[in-house]
Amino acid sequence: MSQSFIEKYFASLESIIAQLDPQAFEKAIAILTEAYLQDRQIFIAGNGGSAASANHFVCDFGKNAIQREGARRFRIISLCDNVEKITAIANDIAFEQIFSFQLENLMRPGDVLILISASGSSPNILEALTYARKVEDSSVITLSGFEGGKIAGLADASLVARSKSYERVEDIHLIILHMIVCYFKEHPELTIPKDETHSL
Repeated sequence: MSQSFIEKYFASLESIIAQLDPQAFEKAIAILTEAYLQDRQIFIAGNGGSAASANHFVCDFGKNAIQREGARRFRIISLCDNVEKITAIANDIAFEQIFSFQLENLMRPGDVLILISASGSSPNILEALTYARKVEDSSVITLSGFEGGKIAGLADASLVARSKSYERVEDIHLIILHMIVCYFKEHPELTIPKDETHSL
């Protein structure tokens, strides 16, 4: 029974992976490359398990994506990692604004926002996306599940894990995030010294 379950679970993940849009992945890489070359800030947010994935990505991407000595690393911040700020905003203003309120103070023209949401329709994620769309030259990358949700059609690059299982969606999101880290680790020619900026 256990072997059968394992095989079916892995098969379901393989099916979801096969449906990922390679062009959307390429677009996400292009956005992040430009952000790196221009020394832009990257923000990431999610709820619940997606918040954990966001924080995990900040650790991996900020520390491991750029390996070359003397090269500038990505500037990335999770909007999920300050429970004091999140609960204060939720209590005093509105839970729907826990991310957008932070972005109002932090996001600048040309910055990038990554949003992770299994449903793709969480109100606070939508509020963050709506705010980011108002910032000049900003870019939005989304990771969602099911059929993409509301955020998919509003993003510059939308990566959809087409499954109705939250667990499997989160599995695939972590794979995508690790793929992004590995892409930059395996393309050191993209890196530049700390005091330089370039454009694609």
